[in-house]
Amino acid sequence: MSEPPTGPAVSHAERVVGTATVVTLSGDVDLVTRLSLVARLDALTDVPRPDLVLDLRPVPFIDCAGLGLLCRVRNRVAARGGRLRLVSGSASFRRILRHTGLSGVFQVLPEFEEAPAPVPAAGPEPRRGVVSAGQR
Repeated sequence: MSEPPTGPAVSHAERVVGTATVVTLSGDVDLVTRLSLVARLDALTDVPRPDLVLDLRPVPFIDCAGLGLLCRVRNRVAARGGRLRLVSGSASFRRILRHTGLSGVFQVLPEFEEAPAPVPAAGPEPRRGVVSAGQR
């Protein structure tokens, strides 16, 4: 009998940055570990207009089942009018996307840092009850 694969178990961490939920995946994303991610990613994409960022930089290996998971997430996000971004600086990951015809399907960023929302400039309080000449 053959032994099951013993690659690194996949784990994830979540944080909210601006309007986006950033999920950092760590470990192999493959046939063995895919099922441990499906339920959580489905929950994150089961809202109107999900804004999801999957940080794949700590992922050393992704197979066709992992690519299938990414496609599933993308389809669920698109069906709900949301946005999905992948973060990966890996040339091999980009090559895999290119060879599988998926390079134009995903928005892949080398890093993710969303700027905080701008703070409105403090100006004088509008005077209440006074109508200026332009408002008549």
